[in-house]
Parts: sequence; structure tokens; C-alpha cells
Amino acid sequence: MSATTVPPQPDSSTVTKRVTSRGSKNGQHRRLGGWWLPYALLAPAILFELLIHIVPMATGVWVSFIKLTQIYLRNWGAAPFVGLGNYSVSLDFNSAIGKSLLNSFLVTCGFTVLVVGISWGLGMAAAVALQRAFRGRGLFRTLFLIPYAIPIYAGIITWKFMFQKDTGAVNHLLFDNLGLPGDKPFWLIGDNAFLAIVIVAIWRLWPFAFLMLMAGLQSVPQDVYEASAVDGAKPLRQWSSITLPMLRPVNVVLVLVMFLWTFNDFNTPFVLFGSTAQPPAGDLISFHIYNASFLTWNFGTGAAMSVLLLLFLLVVTSAYLLFVNRRSKRA
Repeated sequence: MSATTVPPQPDSSTVTKRVTSRGSKNGQHRRLGGWWLPYALLAPAILFELLIHIVPMATGVWVSFIKLTQIYLRNWGAAPFVGLGNYSVSLDFNSAIGKSLLNSFLVTCGFTVLVVGISWGLGMAAAVALQRAFRGRGLFRTLFLIPYAIPIYAGIITWKFMFQKDTGAVNHLLFDNLGLPGDKPFWLIGDNAFLAIVIVAIWRLWPFAFLMLMAGLQSVPQDVYEASAVDGAKPLRQWSSITLPMLRPVNVVLVLVMFLWTFNDFNTPFVLFGSTAQPPAGDLISFHIYNASFLTWNFGTGAAMSVLLLLFLLVVTSAYLLFVNRRSKRA
């Protein structure tokens, strides 16, 4: 019998070198081929952010330093540079432009406080009422979210018809059905315009507060409420001692978002009052800036007002976040 020939076996050091070399090459290939992937994924978002937000914002800041009127619309570069002239005109409260801007700012502040406060209160009450399971809870949740699901323009136009003097559903309900004394008021002109726009804005906003607070309440364990009830805590005490502290992270973000949305609200006055005939009582600042730019064709002054609004919102937001962070650290 012939002996079987056994091929020579490589020693362990040679195998280790081959495996190490092959692994290092594969790792190097992965590093060289994948370092650009995160940047490639971020590139579209950065590009659209520049085109949609940064570039228009920078253009608006530049326009605020020039006297851009209808004369220079075809050639912006020919518009004279006025420096801070547009800002001084906007902040001159002795002039007609400054007085109207100040009035619009004060109206917007009152509008924001009422809308955010009442919307948050309604949303909190509805979320707490629907926190525990009962028959028909899903139906009530759906009904409460209808104003948030309806398209903005469709909902506001419906309210516009409801606020008509002679044919509107509001006056028909109050004076024809309930028999209130007096003449039917005009809701969309005069001082009543402020009440009308507040009602419409609350109707639009409070379902969002309800949705966020309802979602936040899902993380609150029922065992805490049951234990507090055994200790004799009433519903109001449970709400103040358990619900509010547990919802604090949600409320911090919710109030800030509602404030920014409401203070910058343009759709509600634009659809409710029209593009030109805005009453002073419903002259919100975003709508005021639009009219100051596109009705008088003074885009430089309108851009300056927009920059001032941006600075105001940045200051308020920074102060709010600083206050919230300090309180969280103390707690």
C-alpha cells in the first residue's frame, strides 16, 4: 500500500497574518466607501433648508436696509440704501406707521394671551375628562378633533358666513332663537372683530392642545390616582399634584408652539376679514405687515417690521426656555 500524501499545513502565524490583512482591507474599504453616506443623506435637507428658509430670510434682512418700493421692483439693485431708516420709521410711534404698528402689536399680544390660555384650558379639561375609559369615549375624541382635521380655509370661511349680520347662524341663534334684546351686531367690523377672531382661533387651536395633552396623559399610571384616592385626595388635588407635574414636559413644548403659531397667525384674519378691509380691532401683526408691504408697495418698511417681529419672537422664546430650564434645575 502506498502512503497517502498529506499537503503541507500553513503554520498559525501565516493564517493569522492572512486573516488580519483581509479584515483590515475590508474595514478600510468600508471606511473609505461609507464616510460620505451621512453627508449625502443630509445634503437634500440642508439644500431645501437653505432654499426655503435661510435664503428668503437673508433676502428679507437685506431688503429691510433699502428703500424698495414699486419704482424699483424690476431692479432691486437700484433701490437706495437707507440703513436703519426703515427701522426708525417703523419704531417712530409718533408717526402714522409707528402708531398703527404699535396698535397691531398690542392687539396681537391680547389675542395671543386669550387664545393660548383658553385653548390650553379647554384642551386640558377635555383630556382629563376623557382620560378614563367609558362607553363612547372614542366618539367624543373623534368629535373633539374635527376642527383640527378640517382644512383651515374651509373652517374659517364657514365661520365667516356664520358671523354675517342678517343671515349668519350666530345672530340667528342669539337673537331669533334665544331672544336676546337689542339689534343684531356686525361681528366682522368694529370692536366686535376682536371677539370674532378670538373665537375662530380658539376653535382651531384647542383640539391641538387636547391631542397633545391626551397623548401625555397616557403615560400617567392609574395606580398613582388610585393610591391618592385612598389617601383622600379629591379630583382637584389629584390634578394639581399629579397631572400637572407629570405633564410638565408636554406643557413646556405645547405652550411654546401654541404661542408661536398664534402670534404669527396670518390665515385667520386674512380669510375672515379679506385682504384689504381689516378692522383695527382684528389687525394682527402678521396681517399688518402683509398690508404694509403689498398695499402701500413699501417693501423695505414691511421687511423691517418682519425683522423686528423675528427679533421679538427670538427674545421671548429664549427668555421662556431660560426660565423653564432654571425652574427644572431648582425642582
